[in-house]
Amino acid sequence: MSATAEQERIEADTARSAYWKRWGPYLSERQWATVREDYSEKGKSWEHFPHDHARSRAYRWGEDGLLGLCDRACRLCFALALWNGKDPILKERLFGLTGPEGNHGEDVKEQYFYLAATPTYSYAKALYKYSQAEFPYTALVEENRRRGKGEPEFELIDTDVFNENRYFDVFAEYAKHSPNDILIRLTVANRGPDAATLNLLPNIWFRNDWSWGKIKEGSNFKPGITLGKQGHLNLKQELLGRFFLEAGADAAGQLPAALFTENETNVHRLWGTDDENAFVKDAFHEYVVHGNHKAVNPAQAGTKAALHYVLNIPAGATQTISLRLFSEKEAPVDPLGSSFEQTFAMRAKEAQEFYDSVIRTKLNGQEREVILQAAAGLLWSKQFYHYIVEDWLHGDPAGPTPPASRLGGRNHDWSHLHSRDVISMPDKWEYPWFASWDLAFHVMPLSYVDPTYAKEQLLLFLREWYMHPNGQIPAYEFGFGDVNPPVHAWAAWRIYKVTAARGARDREFLERVFQKLLLNFTWWVNRKDATGENLFSGGFLGLDNIGLFDRSQPLPGGSTLRQADGTAWMAFYCGTMLSIALELAKGDGTRTHLAYEDMASKFFEHFVQITDAINHLGGTGLWNETDGFYYDQVRTDRRVIPLPTRSAVGLLPLIAVEVLEKETIEKLPGFYRRFEWFMEHRPDLARNISGSAEGNERRLLAIPTRDRLERVLRYMLDENEFLSPYGLRSVSKFHEKNPCLFHAGGAEHCVGYEPGESNSHLFGGNSNWRGPVWFPTNFLIIEALERYHHFYGDTLQVECPTGSGRVMNLREVALELNSRLARIFLPDTSGRRPCHGDDTRFATDAHWRDLVLFHEYFHGETGRGLGASHQTGWTALAIASIAEVAKQRNSASSS
Repeated sequence: MSATAEQERIEADTARSAYWKRWGPYLSERQWATVREDYSEKGKSWEHFPHDHARSRAYRWGEDGLLGLCDRACRLCFALALWNGKDPILKERLFGLTGPEGNHGEDVKEQYFYLAATPTYSYAKALYKYSQAEFPYTALVEENRRRGKGEPEFELIDTDVFNENRYFDVFAEYAKHSPNDILIRLTVANRGPDAATLNLLPNIWFRNDWSWGKIKEGSNFKPGITLGKQGHLNLKQELLGRFFLEAGADAAGQLPAALFTENETNVHRLWGTDDENAFVKDAFHEYVVHGNHKAVNPAQAGTKAALHYVLNIPAGATQTISLRLFSEKEAPVDPLGSSFEQTFAMRAKEAQEFYDSVIRTKLNGQEREVILQAAAGLLWSKQFYHYIVEDWLHGDPAGPTPPASRLGGRNHDWSHLHSRDVISMPDKWEYPWFASWDLAFHVMPLSYVDPTYAKEQLLLFLREWYMHPNGQIPAYEFGFGDVNPPVHAWAAWRIYKVTAARGARDREFLERVFQKLLLNFTWWVNRKDATGENLFSGGFLGLDNIGLFDRSQPLPGGSTLRQADGTAWMAFYCGTMLSIALELAKGDGTRTHLAYEDMASKFFEHFVQITDAINHLGGTGLWNETDGFYYDQVRTDRRVIPLPTRSAVGLLPLIAVEVLEKETIEKLPGFYRRFEWFMEHRPDLARNISGSAEGNERRLLAIPTRDRLERVLRYMLDENEFLSPYGLRSVSKFHEKNPCLFHAGGAEHCVGYEPGESNSHLFGGNSNWRGPVWFPTNFLIIEALERYHHFYGDTLQVECPTGSGRVMNLREVALELNSRLARIFLPDTSGRRPCHGDDTRFATDAHWRDLVLFHEYFHGETGRGLGASHQTGWTALAIASIAEVAKQRNSASSS
């Protein structure tokens, strides 16, 4: 990577010579209704802390806000508040439905977009679309409650609030002059046909760490905000030091009114008791919406402040507000002078130069815009995550005593977990908590723009304050003990290779990860192989409702489940650990490391044993010779019953593939001797290892033999089965007319093809693996196809699509899948992007058509985005798909 200005900032932050990442959009978009804030008896987080409480109730573990930012410990927060003169409440945070309210689970009901970001947030930009009509809170709740599972979600854009373009585009832009000097530009555009008024209130406040009766995070004094003599805000917190917020005038030359209150709970409004403090968290709502001027502190001091602008904006016009947040030590001479706009222009230019250096292939304009927004969403989705389980279990001295059930309930056996970090989130509204297998996919695109942060994220979850003493990696806050697929090793190996290709082999990182993953691998082997037969039953493994029944619960009649995906994940884990061990065994070039050669032998033999079990145990293992597919099995006392669902469960065995280069293993004498002995003395297991046709220069370790691979690929590449116009479906379309039925426990269980939203309430019904396209599984299968091609080359060619007569090698098949995935986000000749469904605004309206959303998953027939609307975590994998398509196009044109 060339030494761009942004790259130099990243390197300075990594070296701790300048803390450029101290400030960023680490503010959650939803702190309410999270497990952390739930102190109820039965663990009903949605009901315990609803949206209606959020404006009035101080949070215990974090903060949230609209298009905001904070320091990486979330001590000081900045965000926007808006009022259009009609809403019943001040718009301070994004609104959405809770799990029980939504007909497809929790669902944000807003229109907002991440437009730009650099890794250090030297430049960042986001957009919120705010209606000029009253926000339809009640209508959104009632209509979604009325709709059943068979109907789509009722979204804000389905209401009439954006009709005639009667809305404001509110842009928040940030540019850093130095690590603690942040320029803020708020631009409001009236898109409507008439003049309109907007109350704009930039808010700044301190997270409440003083009301709980605990020692306050190293600070002995309550922080405070006061009004300075020159109209700026003075902000002081013991650990942060002294900061200032300077505010510019509006278009009419008017400076804002400064409002002050405390970031403390309005207990009178919520519970009818007397307030301990006369000035409380919802004071600005009272002041602006209800005209209650007594709600704010006349002494102009507090822990929360707002700058109140009243903007009268003509039709089609735009107004801009300038602010600057800076530390006393980095104070500019003229905060809002001529250098203000110059700094913004410079940082925007440097952001472009940075991404030019990262994207190493020629893109067309639409491809570039999608990639930049995907990267922006990924970087805006970092969040300060605070959850000390021991304190949460036992409660605070100044708070009510938690119910006794808590000590035996959710997460009680994770009391060691102590989180106070900036973490990459799946979606900061619908999933404002980490998910460990999501994170493994987040770090893939992160490694292109900020490999240091990507590595830090993987190492963080292996540290002793996250990983359980028994070796389990925490899943997510609704149940840290749930089981996510073991993809951490793959992510670490992938990042290592990405950075090595750019000239930086970080062996220390790889070694640290490997040592900790040995503990996690042992946990898997001891906990998830019930019979010791190398067939694994990991639970739902992140695939939520894909099975015939809830795979996280005991099966009817005491049966056990042999999972094709669980077994495939473990073979995949073994193969990746083998590759890492072989890399570490090479040593420093002067000597090999025998300990890693030994570990390579261990993982080689374990991989082969798992492969043998899935293919041969009891005759054919989990392979169904008649159908030519891998299936889960139910094992009872008397027999083994296959579950003939054609789903991603049966495709995942394809990802367990590694290629051993002869020149690599011959340089490791200890491993090579063991390998040769194994091939000679264990022919029963060696049958699972393929040699290449070119003099056995390579060895293939893979679950499927060539014949079985070809048979599975016939299903996978059949457009009437798995192959969608937009990637691979998670369940075959075959089940649309032929649902899979299974009778157990006196009930009929069924899996059909559901290409859109879930028809099941399993796991809250907020995601669906019974037909839509998901990026993580597609990405892993594409990578596997490339490894198979590395081994088989052009000797293995298949029809793609099946029955089309069009023959491809597996590298070309991988490119075809990438092309279909990329098509989800790129506009067709009419300007329509499949991810946006049938909404014509995104195709024809100048203020919508360049905006892109990155959903959790996509409709198996139309490519329409479904689930969480801002899951730019693993869906940022689209960056790789689009870049690969462009690379191949450029290669073809140059030849």
